[in-house]
Amino acid sequence: MNLLGVLEGLLFVVGDDGVTLDDICKTLEIKEEKAKELLTQLKKTYESNERGIKISYLGERFKLVTKKEHKEYYQKLVNNREEVLSQAQLEVLAIIAYNEPITRIEIDEMRGISSTYVIKKLLSKDLIKIVGKSDLPGKPNMYRTTREFLDTFGLSSLNDLPSLDKEDDNQERELFARN
Repeated sequence: MNLLGVLEGLLFVVGDDGVTLDDICKTLEIKEEKAKELLTQLKKTYESNERGIKISYLGERFKLVTKKEHKEYYQKLVNNREEVLSQAQLEVLAIIAYNEPITRIEIDEMRGISSTYVIKKLLSKDLIKIVGKSDLPGKPNMYRTTREFLDTFGLSSLNDLPSLDKEDDNQERELFARN
């Protein structure tokens, strides 16, 4: 197995969250020395002028980041691009809108997959906000949609959302309704 390729994939998959050295060791089932060797080798690969990314160690985590010398091009792209919500973001928004206030754990249970990254993105876009803590163990944050959400989707209030009772598909109805 090409551990260098797997490590590169891990760094890509974790995105902004990054990955700890311990997580790399556990995931790849290797010793710390081998993990450091692979990170060094991959880091050298990215040092080439032909590469647009590099590995950084930020917040005790390894992350793939863009090179600063290309910043002007990244800014052009971001500034010229209309913001489009991903399917996952739309799904989480719908779950929150129909069930607010709701915790991330409840959202994850409905989706069957972690929503941590999607929630971070929606918070940064001001489409959802934290409205308090749940009484559940661990006191998880509770989320609710914002006025920005209503504006983005042309709604006066959440009462303008389509009724789920009209849906023919029971699976879709179950996705957006708490058990």
